[in-house]
Amino acid sequence: MATVTLKGNAINTSGNLPKSGTKAPDFLLTAADLSTKSLSNYTGHKLVLNIFPSVDTGTCAQSVREFNREASELENTKVLCISHDLPFAHARFCGAEGLENVISLSDYKDGSFGKAYGLNFIDGPLEALHSRCVVVLDENHNVKYTEQVSETVDEPNYKAALEALLDE
Repeated sequence: MATVTLKGNAINTSGNLPKSGTKAPDFLLTAADLSTKSLSNYTGHKLVLNIFPSVDTGTCAQSVREFNREASELENTKVLCISHDLPFAHARFCGAEGLENVISLSDYKDGSFGKAYGLNFIDGPLEALHSRCVVVLDENHNVKYTEQVSETVDEPNYKAALEALLDE
């Protein structure tokens, strides 16, 4: 279990993020077109998993915009934006913002992604939603970098995540 804060108040997650150097847990998530996606859909690509509570909050929306701008310019890299939001909310947000360089995925069906990655909130006002995290995977889906943002309203360290992509 990890402890982070929401506006200074402690809240806990269901576990801990996968450790650097380990194989990333597989997942089944729902895309904006309602298809099911797993880690194998991205074989051979570096991945940035941008994980957040809801695209309908300012910080979460900013992280999607920032990763759309930054990481999408990197070769052989896909940015997966993951939350419990319905696929329709993801599609609405990305469509309204004109974001075409990120892939939106939803864990709304059973929350298994959040459980496998140890990042579901287990208490507090955001209970059952995802903690704000970034997980970077290499082409073989080994974990290269993780960050669980300690204060939920803060943005992740984009620079550190992007540098992990280049550190081969």
